[in-house]
Amino acid sequence: MVLTSSREHGGDRPRTAGVAREVIWHDLECGSYRADLPLWRELAQSSSGAILDVGAGTGRVALDLARAGHRVTALERDPILLGALTRRAQGTTVRALAGDARTFQLRRRDFALCIVPMQTIQLLGGPSGRAAFLARAQAHLHAGALLACAIVTELDPFDCAAGDAPPSPETVRLDGTMYISSATRVRLRRRVIRIERERRAIPAGHAVDSLHALRETNVVELDRVTPDVLEEEGRAAGFSPQPTRAIAPTQDHVGSTAVILRA
Repeated sequence: MVLTSSREHGGDRPRTAGVAREVIWHDLECGSYRADLPLWRELAQSSSGAILDVGAGTGRVALDLARAGHRVTALERDPILLGALTRRAQGTTVRALAGDARTFQLRRRDFALCIVPMQTIQLLGGPSGRAAFLARAQAHLHAGALLACAIVTELDPFDCAAGDAPPSPETVRLDGTMYISSATRVRLRRRVIRIERERRAIPAGHAVDSLHALRETNVVELDRVTPDVLEEEGRAAGFSPQPTRAIAPTQDHVGSTAVILRA
């Protein structure tokens, strides 16, 4: 999950008959993010073996790595996103599997690289969830393999209801329907960063403020964790911390930090 500072998806996309709305929102809010891809490509290129992508969504990173010739196992717990990923992975070197990051058990136990993009590790329910994932990752990596987790440590809080100016919305038109995702509030709490969005789907021929628009609220809570804390948790799971890597902010997205751990 990346909080966008501004992003518009211009023009119409291919027809989307039968595409679940969850997939449309996921692709709109996450699918266009590219700032982290150079890092995952670099780590994949330096790893000799299969790659495990945890929290793969609809395949943003996994498919990119597959196009570069890598063998990728893409793990996703959401059945709707997994279905889209499976369809998109046909004919590629991506193997899409259902699984929870905290409990997965795969036959393969010799992955050369495990990546956890888009702050997925901050969605595991705190220290116990991260510990469970780290144990699972350790069990599936060969000795010397790398685990790389992207985290965001701080976001600038704001509240549109209090009059704060919001980031520009993300928009796309699909089959005549305009989909708009707008961040409306970021709250920094002691244990979590709470991100609230308003989603609107506006049928063709209707204004943005139309009563015919379908509206929903999306809330994501990211566990607050620092690189130092994650590295210490990694040590407890048998990993050796490596130098962190910065994923720089862009005009469109906030920056993040990749914590690198060696099995």
